[in-house]
Amino acid sequence: MAVIYIASSQLPTQWGTFTMHGFLEEESGKEHVVLTMGDVADGEPVLGRLHSECLTGDALFSLRCDCGFQLEAALAAIAAEGRGALFYLRQEGRGIGLMNKIRAYNLQDGGADTVEANEQLGFGADQRDYAICQPMLAHLGITSLKLLTNNPRKVKALEGFGIEIAQRLPLQFGLNPHNSKYLATKAGKLGHMLGNMHQAEAD
Repeated sequence: MAVIYIASSQLPTQWGTFTMHGFLEEESGKEHVVLTMGDVADGEPVLGRLHSECLTGDALFSLRCDCGFQLEAALAAIAAEGRGALFYLRQEGRGIGLMNKIRAYNLQDGGADTVEANEQLGFGADQRDYAICQPMLAHLGITSLKLLTNNPRKVKALEGFGIEIAQRLPLQFGLNPHNSKYLATKAGKLGHMLGNMHQAEAD
């Protein structure tokens, strides 16, 4: 997949100063960024997260999902370690786009779960493609990750194109009454490893 490097700059945040690297996915025109801290190209496993864009959770503070909570926790964890990489991927709504995500939310308001809503709109449950990460990882010199994720599909995808997953670290944050069914669905239908986080709804 053709993803080209554009430029890098400093990005000061409440957790510390990251280096922001911009990449362009040529076929779709989507723009992705990676935030790094410390030396990530020294061959040692890098604390990392693949985070798919979620405008509602990341920027609008939605309680319907756990995305914004996970984003903040991942940045805080990387800053605490002083070294790491967060891949911010423009794959809104598990790959269906923002307008279709709003349509899916409308169906969820009517009783559908997050998987059923996507399928009723004619999409797969999860349409994200992590192959876009391969050229970004190569550009940054990252060959091994301590991956912050609950999603086994991310582990399998990364291992599939030669990235060593030295460790999988859970990222379980943000459970609230508005997203308990959503989290139970992610665990039950998408295989996300959420431990006891979703049990109240599942029970």
